[in-house]
Amino acid sequence: MNTFNTAIIDIGSNTIRLVIYSYSKEAGLHEISNVKKVARLRKHLQSDGNMSEEGINILKNTLISFKNMMKDFAVVNIKAVATAAIRQAENNEEILQRMKEETGIQIDLLSGEEEAYFGYLAVVYSMDIPSGITIDIGGGSTEITLFEQKKLKHSISFPFGTVSLKQSFVSGDKINVKEKNRLYQYVKKQFENLSWIRDSNLPIIGIGGSARNLAHIYQPIIEYPISGIHHYEMNGEALNKLSEYLERKSIDQMLQLEGLSSDRADIIEIALVVFQILMEIVNTNSFFISKSGLREGLIIHHVLESNEEAFHCERIFEQFSNQLAFKYGRSEEEVENLVSLTENLYLDSCKLHLLSYDVEHLELLKKAARVFSIGDYIEIDSSNQHTFYLLANQSIPGLNHKDRVKIALLASYKNRDYFRRLSKPFQSWFTREELKMLRQYGALLKFAYSLNISKRNVVKSIKMEVEGDYLVLYVYVKNRAMAEEYRAENQKKHIERLFKKKVMIEFINEGWNE
Repeated sequence: MNTFNTAIIDIGSNTIRLVIYSYSKEAGLHEISNVKKVARLRKHLQSDGNMSEEGINILKNTLISFKNMMKDFAVVNIKAVATAAIRQAENNEEILQRMKEETGIQIDLLSGEEEAYFGYLAVVYSMDIPSGITIDIGGGSTEITLFEQKKLKHSISFPFGTVSLKQSFVSGDKINVKEKNRLYQYVKKQFENLSWIRDSNLPIIGIGGSARNLAHIYQPIIEYPISGIHHYEMNGEALNKLSEYLERKSIDQMLQLEGLSSDRADIIEIALVVFQILMEIVNTNSFFISKSGLREGLIIHHVLESNEEAFHCERIFEQFSNQLAFKYGRSEEEVENLVSLTENLYLDSCKLHLLSYDVEHLELLKKAARVFSIGDYIEIDSSNQHTFYLLANQSIPGLNHKDRVKIALLASYKNRDYFRRLSKPFQSWFTREELKMLRQYGALLKFAYSLNISKRNVVKSIKMEVEGDYLVLYVYVKNRAMAEEYRAENQKKHIERLFKKKVMIEFINEGWNE
């Protein structure tokens, strides 16, 4: 397995961050270290446009500290980029040259358009949203893009962010109502000039720390039942409630607020106003949170430069599931075999009018098959609980939160009683019909899984026929299948309840001799 570590250094207006990524074809991309320094470099821009010596020294000392940390991680490549604070400094060339000489780190100064592009790239390779608008508000700039069918169509970078807006509109530590109104009028005027976003009705995807912090604050307030913010959706009502909630907090209370980074306590409301204005201009009620942003876009771009097949924006979940299978010792052949058997069972059931064909249901089943009972590789006796927790409580690329729970319920199916227990916190998320469908498909998956219980991929195909009062399953195998025969007989009760028919199973040997 060819694994390598790459460091991304993101020099922003508010923070300087070091993230070290590990990448291999089999395991994919993983973040193995994430360290940040709150620098507020934007505040060190002087009246003459130059960054002060104090600001430059903060940057230098931070980079030296980061360089020492990287020695422990066998980093083979460093990609350091600077954004708005350095971009807007009149002496930026001097800063970059000094950093190269005094720290040994070469910094690339990103244009606003490049910054927007990398944010877009992170979104389309981690979220299953075909068309949308991204917004990344940093300390000194705000980037907006519009993409259609995963293709970038428009982008712009505004020379204002949370820190610079605070300097321009806020007199104290916390924005007041009058200042918020002035801020609203200013930002609205800027956004109204973008004809390509007006009334586009597209979902908005918030990138960066401010967007993530909003979700981290709001989820505990509403006692959200699962972990993770990636692909989390907040509507206009949620943002309004959060705005009212934050308005009532003093700065000291903001500093103690669960989910809010202390370095954003004085600027989070500014970001929220900007997001609300954008929703108004776009005329949308969907605001999604992306865990991935500039840094992820940079590392994705870096990997794609050496291997253009490393990521596929149209098969995000499938790639993730293959990497998860690798992590827990499940072969790709085993995964594909279960997907094939599940599709075979579903299509035959539809041909016999035992189920009604629905292309979205089939895709859901196939996705769940890819990760079914993944908890086996932690502990078989409690596999369903481990499977559900693993899938429901981690960010899964390519799945929104509702679909993530659907997959978790399907992939962890054990029996009706366990399904009721696991689905109880999500009763308000689904209709009774949806829950019934998930329970039925869970039973189908449970039976399909029994047909490869030995992990030897011996079952080639299945044929279903109705003969009198019985549903007969002809299971074609290419090798001895004693374990599968025993488990299938044991698990057929699940599909007997599903189809309301007695089931007979006949294993037919092909391709081998006794």
